Amino acid sequence: MKVAIILHEGTERGESLGRAVHALLYAQEVHEAGGEVQVVLDGAGTQWLARFEEPEFPYAALYQRVRDAGLISGACDYCAGAFGVKPSVEASGLPLVDEYQGHPSLVSLIRDGYQVVVL
Repeated sequence: MKVAIILHEGTERGESLGRAVHALLYAQEVHEAGGEVQVVLDGAGTQWLARFEEPEFPYAALYQRVRDAGLISGACDYCAGAFGVKPSVEASGLPLVDEYQGHPSLVSLIRDGYQVVVL
């Protein structure tokens, strides 16, 4: 099984934390089940990186496990700039993804056999 999880949800709404955490949990579950998985931070979802990397963030350890397993493939280059978080993405070492007009390519994921989940 191959699953790509695109986290579009920003940080401002009440349910935003749930979607962000579930993106990480789903990635971990697929990985533990032996599947291929990648998480892409896109749109307002690029804002989560700075929060995920705060040591006091309640789910920082989950984020670190997912990241250490190589399951976060990157953040949208265009959107990181649009949401003012490009410097924090660059500082994190995660790749900026710009395959299609400055954004991650949905078509590439589908052609590579990924089931796409957008949160």
